[in-house]
Amino acid sequence: MKIHEYQAKTILAKYGVPVPKGEVANTLPEASEAARLLLAGGASGVVVKAQIHAGGRGKGGGVKVARDLAAAEDAAKAILGMQLVTHQTGPQGQKVQRLLIEETAAIDRELYLGIVLDRATGKLVFMASQAGGMEIEEVAAKDPTAIYKEEIDPVIGLAGYQGRKIAFALCLKPTQINTAVGFFQSLYKAFVESDASLLEINPFITTKDDKLFALDAKMTFDDNALFRHPDVRALRDVAEEDPLEVEASKYALNYIKLDGSIACMVNGAGLAMATMDIIQYAGGSPANFLDVGGGATQEQIEHAFEILLSDKNVKAIFINIFGGILRVDRLATGVVNAARNLNVTVPIVLRLEGTNVEEGRKILKESGLNFQVGSTMKEAADLVVAAAKAVA
Repeated sequence: MKIHEYQAKTILAKYGVPVPKGEVANTLPEASEAARLLLAGGASGVVVKAQIHAGGRGKGGGVKVARDLAAAEDAAKAILGMQLVTHQTGPQGQKVQRLLIEETAAIDRELYLGIVLDRATGKLVFMASQAGGMEIEEVAAKDPTAIYKEEIDPVIGLAGYQGRKIAFALCLKPTQINTAVGFFQSLYKAFVESDASLLEINPFITTKDDKLFALDAKMTFDDNALFRHPDVRALRDVAEEDPLEVEASKYALNYIKLDGSIACMVNGAGLAMATMDIIQYAGGSPANFLDVGGGATQEQIEHAFEILLSDKNVKAIFINIFGGILRVDRLATGVVNAARNLNVTVPIVLRLEGTNVEEGRKILKESGLNFQVGSTMKEAADLVVAAAKAVA
């Protein structure tokens, strides 16, 4: 689950991470009042920042610096309600529904900090780079050595000596080292205790008077751990998510919308990835990632069909099931009932293997509906790509 920058900063502040003073605003009058209070409190200027779940906001015109109240109000008027397009939103952009009004800082250096799980080692990795303010993916592609990485022992946590190594890698001043170590350890504690899956501070800044701030903050969380954090779960903003993905989450379906024309229904994330690959290999394009899980019920399967068919780009459906916990005959019964109840008219191609596979194939054959069944993944992929092209 993703949250907004202002929400991430609120969490980090609870752990002692220094962040600039700021207020969230949902309307233009609220933005004006927030800017007025900051300027009256001694701020030399304010930054008006769009709050959407995407990076690259500044490049898209979603971040503006204002030196007085009139300029702040003009910036808020320009940003609030705009359709902000960045490299992460896609060409359709994302509507800006709230702003963060924040005091400006006397920036000396812009740096990068991040924490993420390295699945190869099963440990968290603390990343740092002197190339702050830039897209870290670009930095990594151009010069991987520009990113310093410190692997963290989960028993010990981020040790003091590791914090100092990170500070040295960033070439911080000697007077900033001890403060920086505390800053890094607070970030690590916030990450672990909130069950985050990603934390990025970009930029992490030093000021001309040697202070350190998280000028921006991005946090995402492990969905499977949200039951432990009702306060974090309450921060979810469904307006920032794809409506079909929101609908799928109501029925414990793992769904991600893509841009293709062939809908996929699969049990198991690995098989789902392989299914999308083989559709691409056969000359088609997947319309989604959908993992119904190992114990899908008939109700879930029917809801899965509803979600797949809500995508107007879908020309055909590929159901690829390896029956284990989810028996093939139960899946076939669910598919037949869903197809009848929803009056599905697009072609449906299935590849079925596993427990009770023959019973499942018999159910499909005797249904009277026009299903196509491939004996292998490749055969089924070829069938569904051909079916989609015939519809188009």
